[in-house]
Amino acid sequence: MNATSPNSAHEHTFKQKVKEEFIKAFQLTLYFGTWFCALAFLGATSLDERPIPLSIFGFALFKAAICAKFMLVAQAAFPIKVDRKHGVVSSLFLESVVYLLVVLGLNYLEAGVHGLIHGKDFLISMTEFGQSNPLHVVAMSIVYWLIVWPYLLLTGMSIMLGSNATLEILFGKKPTSSQ
Repeated sequence: MNATSPNSAHEHTFKQKVKEEFIKAFQLTLYFGTWFCALAFLGATSLDERPIPLSIFGFALFKAAICAKFMLVAQAAFPIKVDRKHGVVSSLFLESVVYLLVVLGLNYLEAGVHGLIHGKDFLISMTEFGQSNPLHVVAMSIVYWLIVWPYLLLTGMSIMLGSNATLEILFGKKPTSSQ
């Protein structure tokens, strides 16, 4: 009797995919979380809040997890493609705008759902996103894009060069252990 059934190979692949997706979501959450915590800290110090409430960092990390999930949804819908003829920057610029629009749209939906939870009208709550100020939404979009762009460039480099080569370029060669 064969110890490995066709289902076990499928389960292994499925478990591996779930693990890879979890790791990717965790890494992206840490990346966004670092940015959002820094922005929350900047906002608190700009408003001269004393003491700085720790809850803003929890909220920033929660928001980072949501944005990471939104980003992964956008990547599932529009997979990252790099054209060697055009290079990483040219290949990914339009995609970065699409990802930004997806994240922005999902943030509007999130604002609507948040309003519903608090007993407000869905559409009114959506329009309150970004303090109902289009200029604030544009400023936020620019910051979001500046956060997403380096992530996409790194991902594009990894696609073109491979993960090991990209890590070697960024962090140098790992010392080989001599025995």
